[in-house]
Amino acid sequence: MGFVHQFWQLTVDGLEIGALYAVIALGYTLVYGVLQLINFAHSEVFMLGAFGGLFAARGLLPAGDTPGGLASVGLVLAGLGVGALAGGAAAFALERTAYRPLRRRGAPRLAYLISAIGASYFAFNLAGKEFGRQNVPLPPLFHNGVVFHIFSAQVTTQNLVTVGVAVLMLILLDRLVSATRLGQGIRAVAQDADTASLMGVNVERIIVLTFIIGGLLAGAGGFLYTITFNASYNMGFVPGLKAFTAAVLGGIGNVRGAVVGGLVLGLVESYGGYVISASYKDVIAFLVLVVILMFRPSGLLGERLGRAA
Repeated sequence: MGFVHQFWQLTVDGLEIGALYAVIALGYTLVYGVLQLINFAHSEVFMLGAFGGLFAARGLLPAGDTPGGLASVGLVLAGLGVGALAGGAAAFALERTAYRPLRRRGAPRLAYLISAIGASYFAFNLAGKEFGRQNVPLPPLFHNGVVFHIFSAQVTTQNLVTVGVAVLMLILLDRLVSATRLGQGIRAVAQDADTASLMGVNVERIIVLTFIIGGLLAGAGGFLYTITFNASYNMGFVPGLKAFTAAVLGGIGNVRGAVVGGLVLGLVESYGGYVISASYKDVIAFLVLVVILMFRPSGLLGERLGRAA
C-alpha cells in the first residue's frame, strides 16, 4: 500500500532528476556521436557551469526576502545563461587543450581517455582550491510552493522550473540536430567524417561546436541541479556518472536515446530507492543498466547520431 500511495509522487520526483540526467547525458552522446570518444571531463564542465550560474544569481539576488514574480524569472534566466556560458567556455577550453592536439597528431584512443581524465582532475582540484571544499548553497530564487496536484502527487514550483527548462533544452537540441544546417553537419560528421570533409563540411568547426553545445547544456543543467542541491567542487562525479549511464542506457550516440535513458534512470532510482532503500538507489540504477545491456547491448534506442532522424 505504501508504494501505491506514493507512486505518483515518486514519479514526479523521478522525472525531475531524470530530466537533469538527460540534459547532462546529451553532452556525452554528442561528443561520442561525432568523435566516437567518451568525454570523461564532461562532469567537470557540469560543475563549472553550476558555479558560474550560482555566482551570477547570488550577485544579482536582492538582499532580504525571497524574490517573486519577474524578479525570480530574471534570476533563474540569468543563472541559466551564465551557467551555460561557463559550461560552453569550459568545453571549448577542454577541446582546445585536451583533444585537438591529440587529434592533429593522430594519437591512439587511449591517449584521449588519459588526457580527458587528466583535464577532469585538474578542473576538479582547481575548483576545490578556488571555490572551497565545502558545499556552497544557492539562496532561494523563488517561493517553492505547491502549484497543483497530479492524483496524490504535489507538483511544486521547483519541479516545474527544473523539468520545464530541461524539456525545453532537450526539444531545442533535438530540433537543432534534426532540422538545421549545423545539425546536418553534425550528423554527417558522425556518420562518416572523411566523406563529410570531401563534401565541404568543416569537420574541425563541427567538432568544436559539438563540444560547445554539450558544454552549454551541461552548464545550464549544472545550475538547475544547484537549485535543488548545493554546489560543490566534487558535485560533478555522481551526476556525471549517472548521466553517462543514461547515455549508454538509451544508446550512446543517440540524442533521443539519451533523453529516454535519463528519464528511465530517474524513475528507476526513485521507485527502487523507496521500495528497497534510498542508500541502494545507485546500486539499483547500475544493476538495471547491466540487465538491459545484457539483452540490448546497443541500449534502448541504440542508433548512431549520424543515422538519427
